Amino acid sequence: MAEPADRRARKKAQTRALVLATAQRLFAERGFDAVTIADVAAAADVAVQTVFNHFSGKEELFFADRTPWLDGLADAVRNRPAGTEPLGALRSYTTDLVRTTMDESCTAERRAVLATLTASAALQNALPVVFSQAERRLAAALAEAWRSAGADGAPEARMAGSLTAALWTAATRTVLTELHELPADPTEATEQRAAAEDLAKQVFDRLESGLATLLDVLER
Repeated sequence: MAEPADRRARKKAQTRALVLATAQRLFAERGFDAVTIADVAAAADVAVQTVFNHFSGKEELFFADRTPWLDGLADAVRNRPAGTEPLGALRSYTTDLVRTTMDESCTAERRAVLATLTASAALQNALPVVFSQAERRLAAALAEAWRSAGADGAPEARMAGSLTAALWTAATRTVLTELHELPADPTEATEQRAAAEDLAKQVFDRLESGLATLLDVLER
């Protein structure tokens, strides 16, 4: 019975990948607002319902696989190496994310994605919702980590997780937004890009040390 189940899983993954690639190609060619779900279904040669079986709507189609931080922040906490503090894992992940984002921002593909995002009011309105989802997931992961570390007070762990996630996600959003404003050609502003990366590192280093004081509340 395993083989048919595996075959169905592969088919499902292939269909999802086809729909996603088709949608993102159409968004790049026509602009986000000009493309409908029916357009995506027709171009992918699938039923409209098939699109909705995999994605909740156009916004998810646009952001899918382009927002690693949506789950990445929480995953960094949950999957941290043994002996690593949650905030340390979070800082390490975020500084790596900044470096990767800076490298990718130079590519023509990334610049096209940003141009599509900037041109669509619907996507601009959807972006805060995506960050809010990331914040909630991070808050839950932090609360779980601190409770499992011996903080018996569930309300305190939950509050510390929520406050930390709110501040960390806000900082992440601001830094990523500013990085997108840097010149596309890295040779045009090498010093500017290096300074931006160094500043981002300092921000998250200080966030880690400052927010660590929240643990004192849990240890009382």
